[in-house]
Amino acid sequence: MYTLYSDQRSGNSYKVRLALARLGIPFKLVDVDILQGASHTPEFLAKNPNGQIPLLEVAPDRYLAESNAILWYVAGGTTLAPEDRIERAEALQWMFFEQHSLEPNIGAAYFWLALIKGGRDLQQHALEDWMENGYRALGVMEMHLAKHPYFAADRFTIADIALYAFTNLANQCDFDLTRFPATRDWLDRIAAEPGYVAMDWQPQQLAAAQ
Repeated sequence: MYTLYSDQRSGNSYKVRLALARLGIPFKLVDVDILQGASHTPEFLAKNPNGQIPLLEVAPDRYLAESNAILWYVAGGTTLAPEDRIERAEALQWMFFEQHSLEPNIGAAYFWLALIKGGRDLQQHALEDWMENGYRALGVMEMHLAKHPYFAADRFTIADIALYAFTNLANQCDFDLTRFPATRDWLDRIAAEPGYVAMDWQPQQLAAAQ
């Protein structure tokens, strides 16, 4: 069984929990409180020298980091990970976009505005840039979603999971999604997918519901 090192409040961790739940893959969850520095202890750094979560133990003492790499690993061989060459490249294109354009802005705003007490005052100098660039990323997504129901392969894939995690959190950190109707419809489609779980879900809750 996989062991997932995760913080329940982390958007990047949520991606992996959502994928594992959607695929019905059992896993053990280990909570790592990043706000208390738990990802920078000697014990954790021995597993991931980069000191970040999520981290997936895929075999005894073999660990995989970086949320989108983990998505490709756990979804391999399923419909969530396109095998067609162009469809795979499309998924990768949007997952790179998520890490370069969406997560650094909406993710940063969420961390400092929603999780850190007094974070708005501490990061006031950066907030304007996060908002400008975050809205730009949402605008790019809106243009695509106005013509396509999903981001790659014309179906629900790990590209949607990667983009969903932080877009779903945008309204918690000052972003107004009423300006993006196609994006809001897409958020609803993802939430209606079989096996969908919310951010506060933990695997034992699934077991209890079965």
